[in-house]
Amino acid sequence: MSNEMKRDVFNDALAYVPVGREYDPVSDDAAGDLRSSLSVRYAAAFPDDLPVIPAYVAEYIDDMKSKGKDIWDAIHYWRRMSDIDEYMEDNSETFARAWLDGYEIILTN
Repeated sequence: MSNEMKRDVFNDALAYVPVGREYDPVSDDAAGDLRSSLSVRYAAAFPDDLPVIPAYVAEYIDDMKSKGKDIWDAIHYWRRMSDIDEYMEDNSETFARAWLDGYEIILTN
């Protein structure tokens, strides 16, 4: 699985924008292939607005998913883990978005 974000694909597409000349992507074979390639990459890329979570929460999500658990199991099991329980008190919606959409990890010093 790629860690590519939609903004990365968009920035790559901007690099191909012609400067000083026009081209027709319908009749220009290279442009058509480029368009198809970028469209596939864009569809597979992660959204730009992924939730940002602490590393220990990311580890918990990854651990639960690796064990074949679903979000319902994860929600019920976190009560047994004080650090996750503490995080969830104020961040349950962020946790759910991270579970479903993916996440970025908070980098700490």
